Amino acid sequence: MLINSAPLASSVEKLRAGSMDLLGCVVEMCDRLEKLDTRIQAMLPEPGRRERLISEAKKLQARYPDPARRPPLYGALVAVKDVFHVSGFVTAAGSAVPPELFAGPEAACVRKLRDAGAIILGKSVTTEFAYFEPGPTRNPHNLSHTPGGSSSGSAAAVAAGLCTLSLGTQTIGSVIRPAAFCGITGFKPSLHRIPTAGLVYFSRTVDQVGFFTQDPAGTALAASVLCEPWNPVSPPAGRPVLGVPTGPYLQQAEPEGLKAFEQHLSRLEAMGCGIKRVPAFPHIGELNDLHRRMVFAEFAREHAEIYAMHAPLYRKRTAEIIEIGKEVGDHELEAARAHCVTLRQDLEAAMAQAGIDLWVSPSARGPAPEGIQATGDPNMNLPWTHAGMPVITLPAGYAENGLPLGSQFVAPFGADEQLVAWCRVLAGC
Repeated sequence: MLINSAPLASSVEKLRAGSMDLLGCVVEMCDRLEKLDTRIQAMLPEPGRRERLISEAKKLQARYPDPARRPPLYGALVAVKDVFHVSGFVTAAGSAVPPELFAGPEAACVRKLRDAGAIILGKSVTTEFAYFEPGPTRNPHNLSHTPGGSSSGSAAAVAAGLCTLSLGTQTIGSVIRPAAFCGITGFKPSLHRIPTAGLVYFSRTVDQVGFFTQDPAGTALAASVLCEPWNPVSPPAGRPVLGVPTGPYLQQAEPEGLKAFEQHLSRLEAMGCGIKRVPAFPHIGELNDLHRRMVFAEFAREHAEIYAMHAPLYRKRTAEIIEIGKEVGDHELEAARAHCVTLRQDLEAAMAQAGIDLWVSPSARGPAPEGIQATGDPNMNLPWTHAGMPVITLPAGYAENGLPLGSQFVAPFGADEQLVAWCRVLAGC
């Protein structure tokens, strides 16, 4: 295991107060990166990274000499998935396609982080164009296993303590699944709560920006900077009523994943949560197909001109989904887009009827699979992404092989603040 402590909230609190030295923190993180990342390979190489980070830290110190005036993420080191444009960095999106074809201004969410005092550690590894063709990143808990994808480097970097915060994206399960596989907290807010401008898009309909931290308090801190708008709510007095979506959706999980999930439910119930079993997703296979055909169609349209010129440079599975996407007509695509809203309405109606505050389910089918040729199955995440609802995954124990497991909690659309507040209460259960 190559796991190190790097909680965002407490680290930033010390940096802002001056009880932790910013330059010393940067040097320590650079030392850790140089020691560990040759094995994990979470970050893209950057010549002169240490010198750049030290220079940026000195400038930040000079800009904010008074601790009382330091911004909320002062000194936080952030890894950015290589599908976001970042000033001073090339955006290759994990592909051999010429990166200049995707060049653009710095992503709005990256600018928000900089304005809040964060320092960009660098670009983290992604699968090709945020789909299934993986990069070299390995799971810090066990290097022979995948960290998940497509935000593989972002999740692994936070889990290994190479940074305190990282950005990812989710089109099916690319924040929640790798966070669970790597034993950390992952947050995918409601659709459009974090702006996507400056992103190399996969699917403009459902691409959602999310992020990773080691600590739920750090999730709340980062959300207050990144989400538009953010209106924090008081910690809830009681415990939420949790809805378990029973039926074929839940049956997609592996037996070990289901067993661990039931154990987590027992712990949640013991701390005072209500647990209700609510039938949901009776036609999950059809939903899985509909969502994939929708995003493949949008990806094919997004890359139509570039693929026509550079098809041999696209990796096999990426090229395959473009060819599938070409088969999807405009009528089918529009119907699938409309279904996103319909599903959201159905899920929220079911919540109201059953009297539940949050849905809860396994964050993945089971622990991270062995090998790094694939990134794991995202089907446990797909319905919530399709509906655009906010999701947080929290660590939920370990599999028999010692790898982490997670449970994901889902709130109604727009109730991100309530979800974050609830999960700060539920963390550690």
